[in-house]
Amino acid sequence: MFDVKTVEIEWGGKTLKLETGRVARQADGAVLATYGETVVLCAVTAAKSVKEGQDFFPLTVHYQEKYSSAGRIPGGFFKRERGATEKETLTSRLIDRPVRPLFPEGFYNEINVIAQVMSYDGETEPDIVAMIAASAALTISGVPFMGPIGAARVGFADGEYQLNPSLEVAKEGRLDLVVAATQEAVMMVESEAKELTEEEMLGAVMFAHAESRKVIDAIISLAEKAAKDPWEIDLSDNTADMKAEIKGLIGSDIAAAYKLTDKSARSNALNDARAKVKEKFADADGQTLMTAIKLTKKLEAEIVRTAILKDGQRIDGRTTTQVRPIESMVGFLPRTHGSALFTRGETQAICTTTLGTKDAEQMIDGLDGLHYERFMLHYNFPPYSVGEVGRFGAPGRREVGHGKLAWRALHPVLPTHDEFPYTIRVLSDITESNGSSSMATVCGGCLAMLDAGVPLKHPVSGIAMGLILEGKEFAVLSDILGDEDHLGDMDFKVAGTENGITTMQMDIKIAGITEEIFKAALNQAKEGRAHILGEMKKAMGEVTGQLSAHAPRIETIQIDKSKIRDVIGTGGKVIREIVAETGAKVDIDDEGVIKISSSDLTQIEAAKAWIQGIVEEPEVGKIYNGKVVNLVDFGAFVNFMGGKDGLVHVSEIKNERVEKVADVLSEGQEVKVKVLEIDNRGKVRLSMRVVDQETGEELEDTRPPREPRERGDRNDRGGRGDRRRGGGRGDRDRGPRGERQNKEDDAPGGLPDFLTQD
Repeated sequence: MFDVKTVEIEWGGKTLKLETGRVARQADGAVLATYGETVVLCAVTAAKSVKEGQDFFPLTVHYQEKYSSAGRIPGGFFKRERGATEKETLTSRLIDRPVRPLFPEGFYNEINVIAQVMSYDGETEPDIVAMIAASAALTISGVPFMGPIGAARVGFADGEYQLNPSLEVAKEGRLDLVVAATQEAVMMVESEAKELTEEEMLGAVMFAHAESRKVIDAIISLAEKAAKDPWEIDLSDNTADMKAEIKGLIGSDIAAAYKLTDKSARSNALNDARAKVKEKFADADGQTLMTAIKLTKKLEAEIVRTAILKDGQRIDGRTTTQVRPIESMVGFLPRTHGSALFTRGETQAICTTTLGTKDAEQMIDGLDGLHYERFMLHYNFPPYSVGEVGRFGAPGRREVGHGKLAWRALHPVLPTHDEFPYTIRVLSDITESNGSSSMATVCGGCLAMLDAGVPLKHPVSGIAMGLILEGKEFAVLSDILGDEDHLGDMDFKVAGTENGITTMQMDIKIAGITEEIFKAALNQAKEGRAHILGEMKKAMGEVTGQLSAHAPRIETIQIDKSKIRDVIGTGGKVIREIVAETGAKVDIDDEGVIKISSSDLTQIEAAKAWIQGIVEEPEVGKIYNGKVVNLVDFGAFVNFMGGKDGLVHVSEIKNERVEKVADVLSEGQEVKVKVLEIDNRGKVRLSMRVVDQETGEELEDTRPPREPRERGDRNDRGGRGDRRRGGGRGDRDRGPRGERQNKEDDAPGGLPDFLTQD
């Protein structure tokens, strides 16, 4: 029934298995990829014809994680997989970016790639498996895919590169690098690093490329067994005459337009030239007009690329290594916890930093279960930033991807949670864009965090590099413009500190780049990063390093684990009372670490004192602030140290006789007390009379000490029941209704035992 074809290789200490022919047989290509116990199914379907009037390649990639793959039920009300998570969006882009350039120009059939995680072992990240499965499915589908590609994840620890490290191993390393490549060249790079050098990063990329070739060989072996017949498509170019006609019509106009350094002026001049082409072919059919518009774009690219390669002349007149003018400032907004305005040429970002407490952490529900993220970076790209009218609302895939890139750049230099116990959110609003707004976000985000008082290990800058490649001749461009990105062959972003790289991302539009080009781009990027960081430091001089007056303060204290239940109280009663009374937020973990937060330092001190009072043991002879919580005939119970109760006997309230306790004290009254005694059962005896109730200073005890009562022969004082009046046992003094009268003489120096029972 099934015509199953499989290929297996040993790779990175595990078996990689590619299988087709068993599931999803109605798709054009379907592959079940297994690595360890992580299994990803990828299915490819392609439209057999092109939609009328379509002039672009409609490739869509969807990556989905099934919670059942990890034996979990999704959270939330609906309890099923719904909209794409951030990780799913990023992985979809990870698959899309290296495969898109490998389709021939002029191929416009719609293609759908769906990769689903069916089993997850908790060790092997499924994104690499999904990339391999997608490459294999495209290769056997018959569509004109000029692959296959291989992919690999690389870690770096103790000077050694690690292939596809487990999640636990990767956390301890200095690098998380994903590379996709063909046999000949690297196609895509995505990474986060802990300040690696250019040489170490280049070595990691080359290591990944070598390992990915093993995967490519396996995919080719599978294709030899199971590939469908390749599609017959006609992509012949018979537009040479039309192209020459368009060049004669507007060639000089385009060349002049690209000499204008102002983006708006250049855009207007180009639109005028394009309008001439549309007017020229206004009477032609729709297909001819669409072809003319495409040829106009090609002509623009040729003019720009030729000027750069032949004359070294860029659109805005800069050299290939020159960075646009930079202006940055901190403290741009008055009420934010930290803010910065970063402008580089015609690219600008307003970045803000907000500090929060633990309850502001982002809860993430994924295949590995619930976890919390204390650092968030969100990137917004409104249409006005490029002078256009467009959709404004929820972030799209591009915004999610750019935000994550900036997150990776800044994450390695954050202080540890113990060093800075705040939740951090950086928001980047792009207000102008003409090339590399994600790297402007890195620079602005770094400045905004410094302005907020975040003690970063080192400041970070970022730069975007471009490439013009014709045959063996190439030019690497520093700090590319939007047009250079659009008309060039590479978008290569590098961010890092003075000590090394923290992130690197590369996307190309051609069939890969060589080690020579990669090395040249890295070295040129290093020079550009250093220049940008120097410009940023001009604004860093205005950073105070202090928290904003509007930011919450957090103080951390450590208590013994055995005291946790005392601080929380039954059903959370005590901790809720602390929060309600002081106004501070209080968080406590299972290790006894308590974080007290508030924008008001007096609230923090009040909560801290309360908690310390609960967990500390009272000391005999020490004076404490307390509150009367209960009045009884023989004295008053006073709560002190936040969670301790003690008795002030009526004889210890004042130096003179107190007939009625309520005449002197009332419930809720603030008093100062001295600890006189703590018995072996923990009962505390307090005194008010030896403490100045205004200043809290100890007073000299002027009351003469009582002599101990002589205990003569009990027979001399009457029978056992005649302890006071000589009467029988039942003849003790009793008040109304037979209640015993509690007289001072009954308990000299303290209470009878029965009155101190719990």
